[in-house]
Amino acid sequence: MTQINTAKGFTLIELVVVIVILGILAATALPRFIDLSGEAQTAATQGVAGALGSAMSINYAGRMANSSKGLAVDNCNDGGSILQGGLPTGYTIIASPLSANESATCTLNGASSSTASFVGIGVN
Repeated sequence: MTQINTAKGFTLIELVVVIVILGILAATALPRFIDLSGEAQTAATQGVAGALGSAMSINYAGRMANSSKGLAVDNCNDGGSILQGGLPTGYTIIASPLSANESATCTLNGASSSTASFVGIGVN
């Protein structure tokens, strides 16, 4: 009489091998995800700096087209008041004078010691 093996499923060795492979993958992938908060804060600071640079440019264009529009800017700190909603909490702009109709590089400090720069444009 012929015996037919009808057992289905995984053997203990196969399950252990899969668990070991998953452990190795997890151990190699984990360091990549540990420091994402620092990168996220840097990206957020760069985003705010980009918004400040755009706000400065739009303010300059509006003020040059019609002197009753926009705000006078003579310092990098004025960028915080030009930005819609103001400067977000936790960010500071390093004070730097701006001459009328000239641009200069301004520095923005964010949380976790992240910094970014933007172009400030002075206008009377």
